[in-house]
Parts: sequence; structure tokens; C-alpha cells
Amino acid sequence: MPALMIQGTGSNVGKSMLVAGLARAARRRGLSVAPFKPQNMSNNAAVTADGGEIGRAQAVQALACGLEPVTDMNPVLLKPETDVGSHVVVQGRHRATVRAADYAALKPSLMAPVLESFRRLTAAHDLVLVEGAGSPAEVNLRQGDIANMGFAVAAGVPVVLAGDIDRGGVIAQMVGTQAVLSEADAAMVAGFMINKFRGDPRLFDDGYRLIAQRTGWPGFGVLPWFADAWKLPAEDALDIAGAPRSDGVRVVCLCLSRIANFDDLDPLAQEPGISLTMLRAGQPIPGDTDLVILPGTKSTRGDLAFLRAQGWDIDLLAHARRGGHVLGICGGYQMLGRSVSDPQGIEGEAGDMPGLGLLDVATVMAPKKRLTRVRAQHVASGQSIAGYEIHIGRTTGPDSARPFARIDGANEGAVSADGRVMGSYLHGMFRDDGFRAAFLSGLGADSAALDYGAAVETTLDALADHVEAHLDMDRLLQVAR
Repeated sequence: MPALMIQGTGSNVGKSMLVAGLARAARRRGLSVAPFKPQNMSNNAAVTADGGEIGRAQAVQALACGLEPVTDMNPVLLKPETDVGSHVVVQGRHRATVRAADYAALKPSLMAPVLESFRRLTAAHDLVLVEGAGSPAEVNLRQGDIANMGFAVAAGVPVVLAGDIDRGGVIAQMVGTQAVLSEADAAMVAGFMINKFRGDPRLFDDGYRLIAQRTGWPGFGVLPWFADAWKLPAEDALDIAGAPRSDGVRVVCLCLSRIANFDDLDPLAQEPGISLTMLRAGQPIPGDTDLVILPGTKSTRGDLAFLRAQGWDIDLLAHARRGGHVLGICGGYQMLGRSVSDPQGIEGEAGDMPGLGLLDVATVMAPKKRLTRVRAQHVASGQSIAGYEIHIGRTTGPDSARPFARIDGANEGAVSADGRVMGSYLHGMFRDDGFRAAFLSGLGADSAALDYGAAVETTLDALADHVEAHLDMDRLLQVAR
């Protein structure tokens, strides 16, 4: 099977970006390439062409491969709903909601669909690039593992281990990982690579040789820091950051505890006329903010309580009284209404919770999930929006008579009487250049005529150039089998 797996010495070492860069580089060599991640844990999901959901990182990797994302690219997706429980999505569909302590009992049944999805991809492509999750050094989780060495052994896929030198201690990361792996798991490692080096990579020559000597693993190169990484859709909400600006329209997004589908914000980060702040817990909403965005969330009532605990409800009311704009997307839209009701306890304990009252609508949760790609028309500007919906619950009320958008002639979302508070279930709206320019002009900002899609493609090509220049791509492709 033509495949290669990138595992990391820890979380956030850059595995997702490495797979995207390797995928684009291999594609430019004429190979048909597909990404694969056996198990992902993320609330940042993408709606696939076959009507399911996968991790957003795999959708970006699919783009690097020139493919539409499909559910086989991420057959198991864990979506944390609380600190101790997650929704388990298998091959794009919700399978169960389990506590973390109970997930181990479920894992053995998940290897079969993981291998089934993997084999479909290997049958259809010249090369499958597999991304691990977390680190194989977490040997306490090895039994029943489907994310790292458990998958690699079951599927017979060679592993290249990536280490993050930017956080320090990369020699210990590599040598220590080998020290805790079983002999069989260590034998799956075909070599290592170093990621995120700042400065002259030759300064690490001695460390590089030491890792090779101590582990016996060959090295595939040292990859310098990729400065344009921020231009690609972020996997973590706190990774979203535009260029620092002291002027321009000030946009604040509230970083909710279960923030979901925050890729809505990526295009805004690249607009030179926008100063985007991802506001963390405990920080007040600045008084000079022009637009506050309430993003999606995996737990609307839970994050509504979290929002109030930060005092953001008071800040939002003051912001609205000053004439500021507010945009709620998906769960954020639900929070803006008069109430959120969950009579069946779908998101936790059954009950009702008062909303922020900035829109005259109310939401009732229901078991059926809406999961679809849509094309809508923004009512205020007439601009087309290509987006997606991924939510439970139905929101209705007087302000729905002033829709944010229309889908096939039907009203979608709601707008307050003064037009300053808006709510919508549409994710991905700001990727549409025409809509984004029109929306920003309503805030007094001039869009830079940014072609967001082209900018992402250009960045993926630059990443592939970066990979080709610093990693031994020929040997990596030889290792894949």
C-alpha cells in the first residue's frame, strides 16, 4: 500500500502542515495523493462532498491534493462537548456520545472502519499521507490505539517522526520517544525530521547527528520556520492572527470554551483594513470595538454560561448601546436570542436558559442535525455566499422576518430592527470575496480586493517549495510503500 505516516513527538509540532506541504509537493510531481487521519479530536469540522463531517485540517490537506474532502479522509472525529465527554463521529456520521473514561471500551470497534476507509483511499490513489494524533510516546494509551502506532502496525505503514525544535528539547523528544516505544512500534519508524527551526539550520548539525546516532533512525531534513503559515486555515482558534495593526476596523471574536468551526475568521485575518483580536477568557471587550463576533460552539448553553462568567454579556450590551455591530454565527446566533431550550437534553441536562436578548428569536434544540453545503444570497448586499451548515436546533421569532440571507427563496438567520445585530447559521461566509467586501464596507472598511482562495493556493505552493528545498523528498517517497 503506497502510504507514509507522519507522527509527532507531541501535539502541535506541525503534523497537519507537514502533511499538507508534502501532499502538494507530491501532487506537483504528478502523483495522485490523498490525506488520511485515522482519529482527530477537533470541533473545527468541515462538511464533505458526501454529506458528512471531518476535521478541518483534513479538508485543507485535501485542497493541497486537489481533491474534494470526503469522510474517508478522517473516519473517526471526536468533538469535545464537555471536559469529560465527546461526540464520536464515524465515517462522517454521529455514532455515540461518550465520556473520556468510556472511550477506551469503544476504540476496538473503530479499527475496522478506520482500515476500511484507509484501504478505499489507497486503492484510489498513488500515495496516501497519514497524519498521527498527539504522540506515540503516550504509551499509556497504546492499548486499542487507532491514531498512531496501533494504526501504523495494523496497516503496515512506515512512520516518520517529526519534532518541534521551536519549543525546545527536541533531542530529548526524539530520543525519549524511542526509549518508551515497544520494540515492534519503534521498528515502524523509518526516520525523523525536525520542524520549525528559526535561523540557520546548519547550527543544528551536531544535534541532528546526535539524534541519528542515539536512535539509529535516519534523518530526512530540518525544516525552517514557515513564515506564511498564518495564511492557511488555522487548526486552533488561538492560531488565528493577522498582521499586527493599530488602525482599521476593530473586530473582536470571543474565544468560547467549546469554540467550533472558527475557520469563518481566517479570511478576515488577511484583510489589511481589519484589526482582528481573538479575545481570551478574562479579557474585557475593548470599548473601541466595531464588530463583535460570537462564533460557533459545540455546546451553546455551556458556552453561554461561560460567556456570562467572563462578563462578556455586560460588555456586549454596552457595545450594542454604543452602536456597535454584533454577528452571531451558528451557536453564537442561538446565544443572541431570548432563550435556548433543550427539552430532550441533547447537549447536556434538559432545560432552558435565557439568551442575551439582542435578537428577538428563540432556539429549540432537536435531535436531527443539519449538515449540508449551501449557496445563499446575502439580503443586505445581494451578494452570493457559498457556505455550509452544521448545527442542531431551530431558531424562530419576529426578527427572523428580517433575514440575514435567503437560501432557495427561504429566509435564513435574523437581523435586528436597527440592522446592527445579525445572526446566521452560515459557516464559511467570509471566504466569498464579494460578500466579504460588501460586509466590511458596511462597517466602514475597504476590502483589499483579496482573492482568498487564490491566496490559500499560493501559500500551499510556497509550502511545497519550502518542503522540497529542505526535506529529502525523494527518500521520503521511497520509504512510502
